[in-house]
Amino acid sequence: MSLDPRIARVTERIIERSRRTRGDYLARIEAARETAPARSRLACGNLAHAFAASGADKPALKGLRAPNIGIVTAFNDMLSAHQPMEHYPTLIRAAARAIGATAQVAGGVPAMCDGVTQGRTGMELSLFSRDTIALATGVALSHEAFDAALLLGVCDKIVPGLLIGALSFGHLPVVFVPAGPMTSGLPNKEKAAVRQRFAEGKATRDELLEAESASYHGPGTCTFYGTANSNQMLIEMMGLHVPGSAFVNPGSALRDALTVAATERAAAITALGDDYRPIGRVIDEKAIVNALVGLAATGGSTNHAIHLVAVARAAGILIDWDDLDELSQATPLLTRIYPNGSADVNHFHAAGGLGLVIRELLAAGLAHRDILCISGSDLEGQAREPWLDGTTLRFREPPAESLDRDVLRTLADPFAPEGGLRRLSGNLGRAVVKISAVAPEHRRIKAPAKLFDSQDALLVAFKAGELSGDFVAVIRGQGPRANGMPELHKLTPTLAVMQDRGQKVALLTDGRMSGASGKVLAAIHVVPEAADAGPIARVHEGDLIHIDAEAGLISAEVDEAEWSTRAPWQGDFSGNRAGVGREMFGLMRANVGSAEQGACSLFCDG
Repeated sequence: MSLDPRIARVTERIIERSRRTRGDYLARIEAARETAPARSRLACGNLAHAFAASGADKPALKGLRAPNIGIVTAFNDMLSAHQPMEHYPTLIRAAARAIGATAQVAGGVPAMCDGVTQGRTGMELSLFSRDTIALATGVALSHEAFDAALLLGVCDKIVPGLLIGALSFGHLPVVFVPAGPMTSGLPNKEKAAVRQRFAEGKATRDELLEAESASYHGPGTCTFYGTANSNQMLIEMMGLHVPGSAFVNPGSALRDALTVAATERAAAITALGDDYRPIGRVIDEKAIVNALVGLAATGGSTNHAIHLVAVARAAGILIDWDDLDELSQATPLLTRIYPNGSADVNHFHAAGGLGLVIRELLAAGLAHRDILCISGSDLEGQAREPWLDGTTLRFREPPAESLDRDVLRTLADPFAPEGGLRRLSGNLGRAVVKISAVAPEHRRIKAPAKLFDSQDALLVAFKAGELSGDFVAVIRGQGPRANGMPELHKLTPTLAVMQDRGQKVALLTDGRMSGASGKVLAAIHVVPEAADAGPIARVHEGDLIHIDAEAGLISAEVDEAEWSTRAPWQGDFSGNRAGVGREMFGLMRANVGSAEQGACSLFCDG
């Protein structure tokens, strides 16, 4: 199937826009390419430090012939998604030795859990943890002793941070090694219902904790389709996984076999062999477009409207929300996974999973087949499904049809004619909205503004009975410069309660909502943000706010002359500058770019 002209048009636009920055990036990684084991460049004293504690691997490392793989790990045993990775280095070292290579843990990166910090002060560090992870990845790989890297990470900021850091070492082949989702627990719909009852005072804290514990109950990624599981989809769409790795449960023989296979692929694609596949070449304009298409087709996380921009810029590729919007409009919605439906990622995987999605997108010309996957194939090879023949890892074609049409469909009968994310624009600036979880009757609103300077202020007003009638909750001062752009997911149950009562409600904010953005209309990531005197800072209480997700519009219906002369609100952000570690992130707040630039505080300004 030839490429859809809409996909081709956006791809060519990105290539042209990125010509200078991408060219500079490729020249830089070519200059860094190693033609001998990287550690052979080290002086004897440097090299002795590098393998002093390597035990049985010391002769191979000293021999300066075989590839050495650097492991960068986000393991910690508080995060359920990363807890299974505790023993991965032992398995990886054994797999490397079996093929005559070596592997060393190059370093660890922080891995915070948005589920733990949601609604807490620590959430103000969440977005900046991505850039911290990128820096830590750079430190880990800076020893110049590695010919390839295995990156162990799954969750929200961790995968984008690992990617950004690794792309600074774009001459190295890189393979991502996930842990997979936890097995299914309490259905997400039942959990959400308990949350809403608790918000209304109809469920006790004990009942709420019991529901949450039954949902998040064991090792592995949370099973809803938020940012963590969207990460895994994107990595597969860009060809950085062993095919079919994303949603295999932890603790299984197949999971271990895929980790061994990842090690073997990392060793096979170094510059020392004849199948060199550096990450800086794997992540090109076509791979980024595939990621955006996959995000649209699966109704993925709104957070990637920020993260993918930053990742692309780390590879010299410039994308914006117009690209996201145009690709989403060209791509039908093929999945219904919570919060866009009732199923979880285990149900999706069982129904045919990413293999079926990739096959459908390729058949319709909606994705680029000719990308440089680490597996040794093109994107079509990424659609293969792993299985164990005894103890041997093999691959097969995905199901010809969905095994559960309530969860996954083909392009012949999609859930919706376009994908899950849209760009909004108007006199309030630019924003992103996730429409795949929002019923059509709730996708547009025209209602008076109610102003809040925090999500807690809205919750206080709700509990006091002050939020009657239709309104748009305008929560300003939540952008990256103001307070690190925390997620406002704590609002979801309360806004859903009011919507279910018959009120027309929506959210307008320069903050983030969540990878699990739900059924209430939310215009988020508004740029310019209030702390940059953006238009959202001019909104007054009672202004008529118009949000139309179908038409791509956000506006304040205020006389133009008055609007242009209004002084912007001057927020007091002094309370966000210290406590729970916030005092250490002032440099990032001061230097961060806008959400549409990837909210990056490093080198991602294009």
